[in-house]
Amino acid sequence: MSDALSTFVGGFVDELVRSGVRHVCLAPGSRSAPLALLLKQHPGVRVWTHLDERSAAFFALGMAKSLREPVAMLSTSGTAAVNFAPAVVEAYFARVPLIVLTADRPPELRDVGSNQTIDQVRLFGSHVKWSIDMMLPETSPEALRYARAVACRAPAIARADAAGPVHVNFPFREPLIPAGDGLSPARNGADDSEPAPFVHIEDVSRHPEPTSLAPLASELLRMERGLIICGPQDDHGFPEAVARLADELNVPILADALSQVRCGPHHGPLIIDAYDAFLRSDDLSRSLAPQLLLRFGAAPTSKPLLLYLQRHAASRQVLIDSGDGWRDPALTADQQIRSDPRLFCEALSEALRSSEPTRPEREASDWTARWQEMNRNARAALTRRLEEEDGCSEPGVFGELASLLPDGTTLFAGNSMPVRDLDTFFAGSTLPLRFLANRGASGIDGVVSSALGASAVSSEPLVLVIGDLSFYHDMNGLLAAKRHDLNATIVLLNNDGGGIFSFLPQAEQSEHFEELFGTPHGLDFRHAAEMYGLAYRRVESPEQFRATVHDSIGAPGVHLIEVRTDRRANALLHEKLWEAASSAARAPITS
Repeated sequence: MSDALSTFVGGFVDELVRSGVRHVCLAPGSRSAPLALLLKQHPGVRVWTHLDERSAAFFALGMAKSLREPVAMLSTSGTAAVNFAPAVVEAYFARVPLIVLTADRPPELRDVGSNQTIDQVRLFGSHVKWSIDMMLPETSPEALRYARAVACRAPAIARADAAGPVHVNFPFREPLIPAGDGLSPARNGADDSEPAPFVHIEDVSRHPEPTSLAPLASELLRMERGLIICGPQDDHGFPEAVARLADELNVPILADALSQVRCGPHHGPLIIDAYDAFLRSDDLSRSLAPQLLLRFGAAPTSKPLLLYLQRHAASRQVLIDSGDGWRDPALTADQQIRSDPRLFCEALSEALRSSEPTRPEREASDWTARWQEMNRNARAALTRRLEEEDGCSEPGVFGELASLLPDGTTLFAGNSMPVRDLDTFFAGSTLPLRFLANRGASGIDGVVSSALGASAVSSEPLVLVIGDLSFYHDMNGLLAAKRHDLNATIVLLNNDGGGIFSFLPQAEQSEHFEELFGTPHGLDFRHAAEMYGLAYRRVESPEQFRATVHDSIGAPGVHLIEVRTDRRANALLHEKLWEAASSAARAPITS
């Protein structure tokens, strides 16, 4: 049996590495020993060991986000595999490529009351792109071809449009220790060249021809009130392409921070970044009626922007998406184009340039100028109002970070309030920054592990901004900082509970609000920093915050910077900021 493990599982591992998988995250287990040992012995893959499966899975998720390539994760059988589920669901909806490897009991031990045995076949249901229950290992040539073919298919399916997780379930009989390292002869030094994968799988992007987009180009050129909406996405080539398209059309881009369009060398006056604040005004939202919208990426973070799309559902809305899913929660798109968004922008720009009859010059329009003036006024009002605050505030953290972060920094935002404050209060600029968050399913679990996973495979600085409940939820993930010698800055916004509920109708339930929704915990996170070996500093003023963040970025180790705020005061501050932005944006309209 051990020879079969070495041949069959070793062939799978070898082929997985040949197909581009360079990292695997795992937690200890007995049934998963064959895969764990052979992965560890392979020179082409790095194994990252964690003590619990949920942290391992989210760490892998963060790695895959940062690298934009498939990362594997491995668990033993039983409930260990179930702990992968939150990260798998997040990866599915966020389109992150993961290879989910689970060890299982052999068929004769299933459904007979055997210990640590559950039904793992298609364990993750519809939240994976592909799921396969492997055959039991054996040494036949047919079995080895099967193992190698599956190992080629898994990363190819994971990375193909739209990217996502795949699940490979391995049943193993005892004994569980392979004989030898299971590596192919080429890997043992017989051949120094890089062997080709067993199956070469090529992914061809959906590339529209400019001629096919000529009708849309003609339609756009006739429109006086066009708009581009960029939601969360992570194609590093898309921002420049969509910025060029906006210049061709002379239309504004409403750029979600997570779209990667808000900041970078491509940044220009057409990029609108304060829309979340001033579109909260009903009269402004109603008056800004577009004729045609081009929409890219996932649903925007901003609720006011989603409501704006719903308010103007009668306007023509074209959704461009490379996947086969349907990312239109408001159901307002009247056309969906299946295409790689970057290639679509390039093809449409070419179609616009070659349009016949000769296209008119796209001069400055009142529509575009109006958006730009509202954006400038709203952003200036937000900045002035935040400067009036005496201490640190949650919105102020993002205003400060916009001027503090060096080139190349990745800013990872926690869910609930941090990612919303990022979208509202982080001003656009020409700085090359990257913004990440777990917005696929938008859970608060695993955020620490995801951010540390992203930092583990990047030499650039990483700053995580996270709320206290989300931080508490994933304190286990902090162990990775010590085990793997990681570098990161964590800004902890501690308002002693669920801050987002203060903005929701639940806040009116004063009798039971604190017990059911506010959920104060009274924890002192200084002790967590001590337990996991983090540098810790609690800051009270913007000056302290700026100095501490500056010192932590680029310094070795993980630094925890705690900012304490009051939930009620935070909600009131947001109301004042939104009103200030709306009033400032309204000024050119009423003057």
